Amino acid sequence: MKSFFIGNKEIQLPIIQGGMGVGISLSGLASAVANEGGIGVISCAGIGLLYKKTPGDYLKNCIDGLQEEIQKARKKSKGFIGVNIMVALTNFGDMVRTSISEKADAIFAGAGLPLDLPSYLTSDSKTLLIPIVSSARAAKVICEKWESNYNYLPDAIVVEGPKAGGHLGFKKQQIEDESFALEQLIPEVVAIAAQYANKKIIPVIAAGGITTGEDIHRFIKLGAAGVQLGSVFVCTHECDAADAFKQVYIKSAQQDLMIIQSPVGMPGRAFGGIFINRVNDGFEKPKSCPYHCIKTCDYSKSPYCIIKALYNVSKGRMDKGYVFAGANAYLADKIISVKELISRLKDEFDIAQLKLNTIKS
Repeated sequence: MKSFFIGNKEIQLPIIQGGMGVGISLSGLASAVANEGGIGVISCAGIGLLYKKTPGDYLKNCIDGLQEEIQKARKKSKGFIGVNIMVALTNFGDMVRTSISEKADAIFAGAGLPLDLPSYLTSDSKTLLIPIVSSARAAKVICEKWESNYNYLPDAIVVEGPKAGGHLGFKKQQIEDESFALEQLIPEVVAIAAQYANKKIIPVIAAGGITTGEDIHRFIKLGAAGVQLGSVFVCTHECDAADAFKQVYIKSAQQDLMIIQSPVGMPGRAFGGIFINRVNDGFEKPKSCPYHCIKTCDYSKSPYCIIKALYNVSKGRMDKGYVFAGANAYLADKIISVKELISRLKDEFDIAQLKLNTIKS
């Protein structure tokens, strides 16, 4: 696998660890991936539930929690540490400002179009800005808006296809439509990035359902500079989730995966279970909203509180929430170290390259 540059920073391993919340990818996982030469990513979603320094003040706890997680990661690694921030968060601005003030290497912003993200940069900030999109159209809109409004272009673009875990930027009927497959999206977004090559090199990162080194090889051949992997990092020792969460991946089968409708207003891919059944039966209706975490969520119309559900499973309370997962997450069969996982991916990548060279010769 070849290194690539984001801005003036060389990424030795072209693997970005996806940001998974609530509490799945924090400083433990992020620092382990960064130590292997890739990009480790902290998810700030719901981090105020993990840090309760100021009782009753969720928004302040989110700021304190993100500060502490970035600082922890810095103590464990000298590598590249990013923060994943959903545009849909009500405290999006707080999380962006905190990431910049703590000198995170990059912000990955998805679950909505981060059209004003460059406005948060300060004169001395060096945090790179990387939007997450699900179409070439979204990539083009962001590039145009950022350039015209801020004279700034994305430092990279992550393209997340319909096989990703968690919230998906597609309509339900598009998820199985081959015309929206990641293999179709990558060349389209690469073409958009190429339009700005005389001003800035914008590497394109493939994401969603990527599981093996052979997958990585395929998307790099399609023009991606690197890949973002989420689900494959869940079943590692360093992943910050509870062991019970990881065991869902290991014990589940392909038929256990389903597309659900999230209170956020987007479809999502998750493993089914007791909680989803209770939601479908109308037993998880929230009585109040103490956090106001998502802009688009109206608790009076919501079938359940998503942040509580995700927090519960991160702590191992599997009957009180559900597990987000990518389309190939069921392939996990044991818990290994990040180092072992990266080594396996490299070996698989090399085999794929050897096969290609053999065919060419």
